[in-house]
Amino acid sequence: MSERAAERTGSTIPEGWGRPLQAAVCEHCDWQYLVGADRARTRCPHCSQTALTSLEDEVGELPIVRPPEFVVPFEVSPDGLEQGVETFADGIPFPPADLNAETLKSRLEKVYLPTWLVDVEADALWEAEAGFDYQVVSHEERYDDRHGGWITREVEETRTRWEPRVGRLTRMYDNVPAPALEEDARLRERLGHWDDGTREPYQPSATAEASIALPDRTPEDAWSAAVLAVRQRAAGECQRAAAADHFREFLWTPTYGQRNWSLLLLPVYATAYRDDEGHAHALLVHGQTGRIDGPRRASLRRARRVSMIVGLVALVILALGLAMVAAGLMVPPLAAAGVAAVLVALVVGVAALAPMLLVWQFNRRQEAAG
Repeated sequence: MSERAAERTGSTIPEGWGRPLQAAVCEHCDWQYLVGADRARTRCPHCSQTALTSLEDEVGELPIVRPPEFVVPFEVSPDGLEQGVETFADGIPFPPADLNAETLKSRLEKVYLPTWLVDVEADALWEAEAGFDYQVVSHEERYDDRHGGWITREVEETRTRWEPRVGRLTRMYDNVPAPALEEDARLRERLGHWDDGTREPYQPSATAEASIALPDRTPEDAWSAAVLAVRQRAAGECQRAAAADHFREFLWTPTYGQRNWSLLLLPVYATAYRDDEGHAHALLVHGQTGRIDGPRRASLRRARRVSMIVGLVALVILALGLAMVAAGLMVPPLAAAGVAAVLVALVVGVAALAPMLLVWQFNRRQEAAG
């Protein structure tokens, strides 16, 4: 691992990537990428609002373009990917014409998201309360009419005995994850976590035909998150060392040795659709599970069209009903049928508003959900 991951690299892509790459940036969302020369003008996978702007000889403007050490491969099956896309598209009432499974699948492209890994040695004194479960047997008496008297029942209860524990821990923690993107927490909340246990050493072929998002957080920025992850690992090790069933009030005073940072690439697919106004909405698909994150928008235009058709049907029924009521002056039996037709027309007319109301409520809930 390199001792410093955030130093500027000059005007060329480091040779460690193993294949020709070009730096590019999205001027709408500011995400930065390394892409193949043939992909330098494609739309931004993250926001899909504008085409990427090639930096050409301005690679030095990017703070972090170092090659990764590991990559998590794409694992979602074609069936799983298709099912996820279809579920996303089918779950929207009156989706825009551009939002359909076939279109989303045709636009899928591979993208890798970065995350930091750090190797660090921790040396600390620690203290905690260790809990040990034990069983307590007691007897419970209750009156039972069916048995004509009191009966005694044995009750077994699990209780926890808490004891203080102290110790010293010196450990080397390898590949502790830390966020390399400002949006890391939101992406993991929406898409779920990645199983980085399947990671493989980086090979240039792994990123062929893929865009690679570059970190926008330096190791220094990500260190606070890594500290929490190290603490969680340390607490688990101390609990196992104490052979405790439970662990609480874990306190430690660590000192850290030299930190060695590297990058891990996580797989996602990117796709997009356009709404009624032609605005693009980007979607990201988890490369292992097929779970999709992105805005869900229903089409008010399609809902309005359906409402107009239903409204015209209501007008036709109303006209027939009124004609029958008028004819009922001469043929009385038609008057009752005409009144019934008018009532049906009113019900259908009110129902004509339902599609637009449904779309309005759906879009409002999606906007509130963020």
